[in-house]
Amino acid sequence: MSLALFDLDNTLLAGDSDYLWGCFLVDKGLVEKQLYEEANERFYREYAEGKLDIHEFLNFALQPLASNDAELLKSLHQEFMEKHIKPIMTRRGKELIAKHHREGDHPVIITATNSFVTAPIAQAFGVADLIATEPEIIDGHYSGKVAGTPCFQHGKIERLHAWLELTNIDFDNSWFYSDSHNDLPLLEEVAHPVAVDPDDQLRAIASERGWQITSFRD
Repeated sequence: MSLALFDLDNTLLAGDSDYLWGCFLVDKGLVEKQLYEEANERFYREYAEGKLDIHEFLNFALQPLASNDAELLKSLHQEFMEKHIKPIMTRRGKELIAKHHREGDHPVIITATNSFVTAPIAQAFGVADLIATEPEIIDGHYSGKVAGTPCFQHGKIERLHAWLELTNIDFDNSWFYSDSHNDLPLLEEVAHPVAVDPDDQLRAIASERGWQITSFRD
């Protein structure tokens, strides 16, 4: 059994769930429009440029979880899935996950976006295992802080190896599909790195190193 790792945002999804969740909160009037939109745009730009301070971003992104009731959040996420996520779930991504399943591999979604946003998306893709940034929960409520290591850049490797210690899955022949140069640390760890609709930096590196380059977009 080989491990098939998939990034989520701009890989399996033709868009970024974290960014879209922020836009959705603005549309629902649950955050201050101008300040939140400006911050959301800035963090998204810094991520694309490889300059994101992940802890500063998470202090921003996790606050709405702490500020709203759990039942309301659940209801909001169902609406978010229908309006913003299902339309950008890539057909080719679904097909490749199914192909890995058929071949006896073990698909896992590994993403920097927090598990509140991403767990229902992983389920919709038919992927049982998710490694994501974890929001801290105290006494059944989100605190607005991160629990443990964010699943970002080298943190993806740390979180993956912690997960592997709990499984019997072979990492030696693993795959990783990603769009972002932020995922270079993990792409360099796997046997089969695949650049999916890559950003310019990742495309250049993948071309130079002879990595597979593909698209999940129709």
